[in-house]
Amino acid sequence: MPAFTYRGRNGAGEIVTGVLEGANAGAIADMLFGSGITPTEIRAAPAAAGLTVSDTGFKLFKPKIGHIDTLLFTRQIYTLLKAGVPIMRALAGLQESSANPAMKTLLKEVRESLDSGRELSLALARHPTVFTPFYLAMVRVGEMTGRLEEIFLRLFDHLAFERFMREQVRSALRYPSFVVLAMVVAMAVVNIWVIPAFAKIFEGFGAELPLLTRLLIGVSNFVVGWWPALLIGLAALAGGFRAWMGTRRGRYRWDQIKLKLPIAGKIVRKATLARFARSFALAMRSGVPVIQALSNVAQTVDNDFIAEKIENMRTAIEHGDSVLRAAIGAGIFTPVVLQMIAVGEESGALDEMMDEISGMYQNEVEYELKTLAQQIEPILIVLLGIMVLILALGVFLPLWDLGKVAIKK
Repeated sequence: MPAFTYRGRNGAGEIVTGVLEGANAGAIADMLFGSGITPTEIRAAPAAAGLTVSDTGFKLFKPKIGHIDTLLFTRQIYTLLKAGVPIMRALAGLQESSANPAMKTLLKEVRESLDSGRELSLALARHPTVFTPFYLAMVRVGEMTGRLEEIFLRLFDHLAFERFMREQVRSALRYPSFVVLAMVVAMAVVNIWVIPAFAKIFEGFGAELPLLTRLLIGVSNFVVGWWPALLIGLAALAGGFRAWMGTRRGRYRWDQIKLKLPIAGKIVRKATLARFARSFALAMRSGVPVIQALSNVAQTVDNDFIAEKIENMRTAIEHGDSVLRAAIGAGIFTPVVLQMIAVGEESGALDEMMDEISGMYQNEVEYELKTLAQQIEPILIVLLGIMVLILALGVFLPLWDLGKVAIKK
């Protein structure tokens, strides 16, 4: 029987890890839930991670379940439950109408789990790569309170908001990425074709070239002569970065660095905090205790650095601090946001205030995106100006002295 490594939280909110044997990841999830542990990650152990053609076929080309599939499923199941359709009939209808074969398989397995007597939250927990711990916790709250359809509606709004924020951040980073790529391509073209052509002309002068020209020619000769080694080095660098990002420490450091990037960092920070505020408000409005809500929300922010700060907030509250004091200790909120948290905590409407905070951050992200071109344009102009100046001085200074060289000859 294959072995799986797991990571989860016990009833006290503490992180636990270990290795269990089971038929599949879903069976491991059932065992963990049965022992009072909420799994956050289940992976095949290294010894059991090998795949063969006989047991996987063309699994590399197997359709995957994306965020949009989960979003549509959540909206459709809410609509069907609201219309009074029994859960089993609703899942059967969604299975038949789904255009994604992977989603059809998932819904079939969920129905089979329900047929065997499991609750919906446990059936969905058998697919931890599709449904996040926050999603499962909200469904569990809906089952306990009898407001499952309302929970699915709130989850749909939450997922739609998550998708919107991710797309906004990606669009914010797309323009500077293309500009930087264009500059790199331009430098490569200049070093491979332009400078070598001028270097042949300069060789016939028989005069000493300016220092800047010699540097440009040296760099060009290095690029032309060692381009295979440069490509291998870049590939090794990219592979090393991906391997580093695959470690927990690497992800934490990169998430921390992202928040400090010029211009883009503040957009990423505000978008992340907007997701946190929206998730926290949703959890509290649905009746989830504050400590459990923070534990679940920490796994939805998609940033290990911010997640650690939220975990520290949970620990502080466990030790008797108020939400306001915990938020101050986290050091990630502005004074305005802290004031709103204080008002919400005093008035007993913290969930409403967190919604307001989420909306405020969202508006700020939208404004930053609208003014992004204006913020980046001066920096790009300066960089392009420096690049053109270096090339112009390095290439044309010898040409300006061409008359003097001819006279000496």
